[in-house]
Formats: sequence, structure tokens, C-alpha cells
Amino acid sequence: MEIRLDRHGRHVAIVTIDNQPRLNAMTRQMLAELGRLWDELERDACRCIILTGAGARAFTVGADISGDLSAGEETARMVNHALLKTDAYSKPIIAAVNGDCIGGGLELMLASDIRGAAPNARFGLTEVKWSIYPFGGSTTKLIQQIGYVHAMDLLLTARLISAEDAVALGLVNRVVPADKLMDWAIGTAETIAANSPAAVQAVKRQVSATAAEHVRSREALEQELGDSVRASADFAEGIAAFREKRRPDYE
Repeated sequence: MEIRLDRHGRHVAIVTIDNQPRLNAMTRQMLAELGRLWDELERDACRCIILTGAGARAFTVGADISGDLSAGEETARMVNHALLKTDAYSKPIIAAVNGDCIGGGLELMLASDIRGAAPNARFGLTEVKWSIYPFGGSTTKLIQQIGYVHAMDLLLTARLISAEDAVALGLVNRVVPADKLMDWAIGTAETIAANSPAAVQAVKRQVSATAAEHVRSREALEQELGDSVRASADFAEGIAAFREKRRPDYE
């Protein structure tokens, strides 16, 4: 289980989420490491970041909910930073979505700027199925990115959509053959890195600051709603059903 940092030339950084036995789900330790890497890359000479998952099955399915599910304010701040939920970040991020991109994985992808997906990738926000409040940014970012009705469809049905459907919704830019995905991502990153870093990073900071300002304005309510869901009987049933690999019963 690790968050791996590699370099392609002087100006392209590649961040890989690797927990393949659990579909690249991220433990608390991995989320903290991802946040630390964002800080490191913000300060160093890289001009573009590629974010991907290890293996062919998953980009990431978000937080590992088989572990600690407490979510106090300190934990929320750590998770928010890992997902760049409220950060005005200056380095462009390309998502190379190599497989399933679900839950918190999709919320992490929302922090990226250009997105390519392998044909086998599936996308969805399954939290409400398991009585989890999706507090990683989807309730505040997704409507801005793909529009109200498409966002609410994903948020309320918990269904998974294909890579081609994700392109049609504007959730990702394009479908790329799996064996060409990293070549596409590196080529796109090199194109960006060849442009003026001062101008590129100014544009990225302005766009991300605008989104972050909106998200921060909703953060108190976000925490309140998440706490109310976790305190409900539905939450206990949903988590038990997930861990027991059965359909939840909310009767």
C-alpha cells in the first residue's frame, strides 16, 4: 500500500495510487501521504502532474471503509487536503483513469484538470447506497462541472457509468486505449510543461481558487450533514452490509 512518486524528465511528476488488492482504496496513512505529496509538488520544479492508479482494475475507489470511519474535524481537514477539496492549487493535474473511479476516487478526480479514461473504467458515487455522506467534494463540485441533472443522477442513484458515458457527460475528456493511456497523459503533460509555467500556474490558481471558495463556503454545512448521517441507524446498517457483502436493508 503506497502513494508512489515518479518523474518523467524535469517537469512532469507521476503520482500513482497503489493498493491493488483493495482496488487502490486509500487508507488514512495513504491519504496523509497524498496530501504531503501535493505540498511537495506545489513547491518543486514540476510543471505538470499525472495522477493514476496501479494495475488495470482501478484508478481508486476512494477511502478504505474497512478501516477507521471516524471523521472529526482534524480527519476531515486531512482528507480534504488529500482530495484537494478546498485548495487553490497551482500545478495542472492530468488524471489517467486506468480503471474503476468510484466514490472518493471520483471526488479526487474532480480536482484534476484534464482526464483520460481507459475503456474498462467505470465511474460512480456509490456512497448513498451504503449510507455514507459523500463529503469529498462531489456535492459542491460536481454540479459545477457537469450540470445539475447529471450530477444528481450520479449522486442519488449510486449507479456506475461507463467511460464512454462519462465522456458524453463531460466528466472526462476522452477514452484512450488502456495500453496508450500513459503515453497520452505524458504527451499532454509535456505539451503543458512546454508553455509558460508562470502563465499556466496563474490560470490554474485562479480557476481552482474560484472553485475552492465555493466549496469552503459550504464546508460547515457539509460537516453537519456528514455527522448527521454517521449518527443515523442507516449508517450502521449500510456499513455492516458493505462489510458483509450484502444488500443493505433500510426498512
